Amino acid sequence: MSYLDDIVAWHRKRAAADVRDLVASRKQVATELKPTRRFTNALTRGTEMAVIAEIKRRSPSKGEIDESLDPVALARQYTAGGAACISVLTDAPHFGGSVRDLQEARAATSVPVLRKDFTVCELDVLDAAEMGADAVLLIVAALDDAELRHFHELASELSLDCLVEVHDEAELERAISIGAKLIGVNQRDLRTFQVDQERAEHLAMRMPKGVVPVAESGVRGAADARRLAAAGYRAVLVGEHLVKSADREKALSELQVALPS
Repeated sequence: MSYLDDIVAWHRKRAAADVRDLVASRKQVATELKPTRRFTNALTRGTEMAVIAEIKRRSPSKGEIDESLDPVALARQYTAGGAACISVLTDAPHFGGSVRDLQEARAATSVPVLRKDFTVCELDVLDAAEMGADAVLLIVAALDDAELRHFHELASELSLDCLVEVHDEAELERAISIGAKLIGVNQRDLRTFQVDQERAEHLAMRMPKGVVPVAESGVRGAADARRLAAAGYRAVLVGEHLVKSADREKALSELQVALPS
């Protein structure tokens, strides 16, 4: 099995064992729904590359990045460095994340926060809203067409934005077909976890007007940010490079390159 297959299989097994009543959960979340911060809007306000700065403890391919990181301190550093949004891993077994990481990070900042996880059922979307996320990740490769459309629509009903992640042309077409307005191109193949920097440039040319394109993974500094800006990207999602940086605020500010006029 590939990395992605293994991770998604674990999450589907978890979802199958979840005995919560879906109807009751939807009613509860709808009753307790709080205002969200507009994630997509935050990526389109300026004339510089927007940065989605990620709070990430470890990964299946890289192992430990910073297991002892403080999500509050890191969220504040990212905000001070000019992050447009923050992404928080909540997957525990594969990335060492938690719901608490997201809640503490969001409480420490005023910028929108993405729940970065493997969404495989309705309850995952409801949980994202309940824990206070402003956006959810939908990985096209992990979902069938019906799931992708349904979760996208449910998120919209809950005032959550969706970062719809793709890896190739076929997945991009599927994302476009559901009306996705925020599409992330992951330069890391989640089946092999290898980075292909040409992937984002290739798919950028196929993005329709009205879509906010985001380049994910493998962004290591200003040179990468400039290359992606020239290709047409409006934002980058960066985790490992920032978490490992000795000066995280400086590293983040260097990614905010000018967008082509």
